[in-house]
Amino acid sequence: MDLAITELVVSPFQQNCRVVVDRASGDAVVVDPGDDPKRILAAVKQSGGNVRYLLATHGHLDHVGAVVPVRAALKVPFAIHRGDRPILDLMPDHAQMFGMGPLKVPDIDLDLAEVDELPFGAGLLRVLKTPGHTPGGCTFLFHDPSHGGTDIGLFGDSLFHLSVGRTDLGGDARVYACTIRDVLLALPDETVVHSGHGPSSTIAVERAMNPFLNGDVSLDAPGGW
Repeated sequence: MDLAITELVVSPFQQNCRVVVDRASGDAVVVDPGDDPKRILAAVKQSGGNVRYLLATHGHLDHVGAVVPVRAALKVPFAIHRGDRPILDLMPDHAQMFGMGPLKVPDIDLDLAEVDELPFGAGLLRVLKTPGHTPGGCTFLFHDPSHGGTDIGLFGDSLFHLSVGRTDLGGDARVYACTIRDVLLALPDETVVHSGHGPSSTIAVERAMNPFLNGDVSLDAPGGW
C-alpha cells in the first residue's frame, strides 16, 4: 500500500480523526469520526478516496460522535468491537454532559470481535484487539512498502506519546497491562504510532520513553484521555 493520511482534529476533546487512502486502488477508510461531520466529509471528498468502512478504535463519544451523519452520507458500514456496545449506548447521555449536542447511537454493521483482517487495496489491514482503555478497543495496522515496509498503526486511545489511555471510563487496568505486554510491546520498533489525541510516535520511542510501557509507572496511575 502507498498510503495518504489526512488528519483532522475534531470535537472539544481535540481528537484525531483520520482519512486513510490507498493511492494505488483509491480505497479509503475513515477512522474515529468523532465530531464535525461536514469537515470529515469535505476531507473525504478532497482525498479522492472511495471509502469502504467507517472504523472506530473504541466507543467513546469523541471517537464515534459523527458516525451517524457520516455513515448516512457515505453509505458504508460502521465497524467497531461489540465489547464497546454499552459505551455506545451511553453516548447521548455523555454528549449532553459535555455539551456536544444531541447525538444518535449508531448501529454496528461489522463487529470487529469477529474480524482480524479487512480487505483494503491490494492487501489487508490488520485489526488488533487492544482492550484496556475500553473492553472493545482495537488498533488498525496498515503495511506501507512506500515507507520502508513499516507498519502504520492507528491506535486510538490505547497508546499515546509518553502515555496511555485512562481506565476509569469503562476500562480495566489489569486487562490493559496484558495488552501492553502481549500486543503493544510485541510490535516492531519501527511501527508508526498514530494516536487518538496528540502527536504521533513510534513503538521504539514508546518502548524506551513511555513510563507505562517501560515499567516506570504502574497502570494504576492516571493515564491520558
